[in-house]
Formats: sequence, structure tokens, C-alpha cells
Amino acid sequence: MKIEKGRRVTLKIELAIYRGETLEKKTVEYIHGGGTMLPGIERILKGLEPGAKQEGVLKAKDAFGSVGPIKKLKKKEFPGDVEVGNTYAGTDPATKMNIVMRVEEMHDDGTLDVRFLHPLAEKDIEYKLEVVKVSDPAPPPLPAKALKLEEES
Repeated sequence: MKIEKGRRVTLKIELAIYRGETLEKKTVEYIHGGGTMLPGIERILKGLEPGAKQEGVLKAKDAFGSVGPIKKLKKKEFPGDVEVGNTYAGTDPATKMNIVMRVEEMHDDGTLDVRFLHPLAEKDIEYKLEVVKVSDPAPPPLPAKALKLEEES
């Protein structure tokens, strides 16, 4: 069975920053086209079958993307002296996720223009992939005994 949208895929995956530290090395299971796998990896895997192996380098735009849009925040929300060009780690109040922000511009009204960054934004990613299994994502059918019990209820 080939990998296509909606298929359940079991994959051995190894990701690393290009010529740098390993980010992940494990076996994962995901639904192809469900938005949980890096878009560049999904494009590479499409049409492959169990046993297929691929390795190479994903350009940043196909991995974790580029920098995010600019948002306006209050300077008092930042610790200490704030300078244009500096990056700051924090927690997004809406999602409670860790984020990195770069100060792009300071305004006289006490606000800052900041750009949210994924920590791996603008980094090329090395990958090694092995397709272990490709299957239909539908749950297996219930045994006849279970169906009979449901009908009696």
C-alpha cells in the first residue's frame, strides 16, 4: 500500500539541524495529510511503500518555516533593558507555549514591534526516513460477539 492522504503511516524518523545537533530519532505514527508532519517530509513520503528509505536536507521553508508576522506588545511586558534586534524567550499567554520573540522596532508610546519565531525557523533540517507500515486509518471491525451484545441492549 502506498502513502497517500488519509493513510496511517508508521515511520522511523531522524531529524537534525543541518550539520548540527539531533532533534529527534524515533518511530512515529501519523495520518498522512493530517497536518502533524512537516510539510516537506509529507511531500517526500507521498507515494512511497513500506521498506522505502529516504535521506537528505529540507530547506527551512519546507521544515519549520521562516519567521512569523510582526505583533505589537507593551515594552513593560519585557524584562530589563529592551533593545532592537535582541531575542527574548517567553510564554505565549494565549497558548501557554514557549516562544521566542525578536524585537524589530521600539515606539515612543511604550510599545514594541516583535516577531514571533519558532526556535528552528530559518534552519535547514537533515532527515533520514524509513517507511515501516502504511495502512487504512479506519479502526478494525468489531468482533461479531461485540455486535451481538450491542443489538441486545
